[in-house]
Amino acid sequence: MSTTPRQSPISGVPVQRSVKNGAWRWLWLGLGLIGVAGLSASAGALLAVAIAGTPLMQTRLSSEEAKVFNQKDISTGMNLKFPQLTRPVNILVLGVKVLSTDVDNPPPETQGLGYQATINSLDGLSDSMMLIRFNPATQQLVIMSLPRDTRTHVDGIGMTKLNEANAVGGPASAARATSELLGGVGIDRYVRINVLGVEKLIDALGGVTVYVPQDMHYQDDSQHLYINLKKGEHHLNGAQAVQFLRFRYDAYGDIGRVQRQQMFLRALRDQTLKPATLAKLPQILSVVQANLDTNLSVEELIALAGFASQNGRANMQMLMLPGTFSGGEYTASYWLPKQEELAKMVQQYFGVTAPNFVTDAAASDHLTIAIQDSIDKTATVEKLISHLGSAGYGDIFVDEPWSEPLPVTQIIAQQGDIGKARVIQQNLGFGEVLVESTGSLQSDITIRLGKDAPDLLNAIPKPTTTAEPANAANSTPGAQPSAAPPVVAEPSAQPSPASGDPLSAVQ
Repeated sequence: MSTTPRQSPISGVPVQRSVKNGAWRWLWLGLGLIGVAGLSASAGALLAVAIAGTPLMQTRLSSEEAKVFNQKDISTGMNLKFPQLTRPVNILVLGVKVLSTDVDNPPPETQGLGYQATINSLDGLSDSMMLIRFNPATQQLVIMSLPRDTRTHVDGIGMTKLNEANAVGGPASAARATSELLGGVGIDRYVRINVLGVEKLIDALGGVTVYVPQDMHYQDDSQHLYINLKKGEHHLNGAQAVQFLRFRYDAYGDIGRVQRQQMFLRALRDQTLKPATLAKLPQILSVVQANLDTNLSVEELIALAGFASQNGRANMQMLMLPGTFSGGEYTASYWLPKQEELAKMVQQYFGVTAPNFVTDAAASDHLTIAIQDSIDKTATVEKLISHLGSAGYGDIFVDEPWSEPLPVTQIIAQQGDIGKARVIQQNLGFGEVLVESTGSLQSDITIRLGKDAPDLLNAIPKPTTTAEPANAANSTPGAQPSAAPPVVAEPSAQPSPASGDPLSAVQ
């Protein structure tokens, strides 16, 4: 497509497209394939992607823009074996949607259609933003969702929504804004993919089975956006998956969408990150290549995919930048960061003590528990509240019921505090601990009662001593607690009631 060259807000240098690395690099990788005979078939297929065509980087960063990213190596090379990660890595992932009306020179085939067509571009607002940490030292994969409406500082604009950073300054601007928002967390690499690429990616992976927590219906003729999904478990193809990921037209706006995206990511990881899928990586990349932009090398990309595929599901921990909905004090709808909670989260999961944040020790000791009933057993809910009260927990409330009947009770560390979630698990003697942000937005811990709860609650003796839940020790930064055995669960997700004014559903 042809669009007006964008200038970097940092350097003023026009951004160039279709960057190609030197031919020597691809020749070297091609010669390296001579020795692939001693490797497995899947290893050979993965190595083949290195000479599969156009490099994945579509944006040339200026020298100043490149400095925003850590330039140190993150993986071993491809010396006839799989590349391996050599250190913790933070990857900023941006999901971008661009309409024909967003660019000065839209593709000719999109003109005169009578509606705003989605085009193959990466220079628009980032509808979805995530910071993913791959940590080989702890074998953890941490995903922090960054709501698009988060109010923060963006170079060249000032205080605005985080999703504007990519539109005005590309990946470097988005990385700089994210790093500052998180108190100085370093960004090593970026990945940008547009909505057309997401659809192609899901189709190339064979679709994904997801529980749709509610009927999803939305029609926007101006964009030809039509969402029509029924509640229940469905195997979604690429187009349906995009509908699921884009839907935000309910009371919770973008925050509800973030929660559903976390559900989708866990399902996608469980179903597709397998050796058989990795063997198809060359074909998959060739399908989405035109819709993808990253400063990751092929070797680094393979190392990241290999690390993610080898990790257990319990080590995939999903967070959301803690915040609250803005009220009438702003003319626009924002997600306002809660700095105290954010500081704890950044230190625990990204290993960074943020000096710019001021924490409130008293507030961090407080624990709010939400209960979501997935089995329609009021008596079981009352018994759980009674047991938690006897154990010393006072701030408990009953949230909206969970739509999907769960076989096993889930204890959700909504704010990432896995230590306190495991203390509750030990106190109950049952339940699966998950670190994700799909529970009640008003809670620190959300307990979803599953079919196992009635019998197990009946078997629990009343506590003989009062626990000290508010001061339960957190796990060490980036490490799994040893107080309980690893827990593996398959979560579901749906929006939960939020405090304050919900974000507007208007795009």
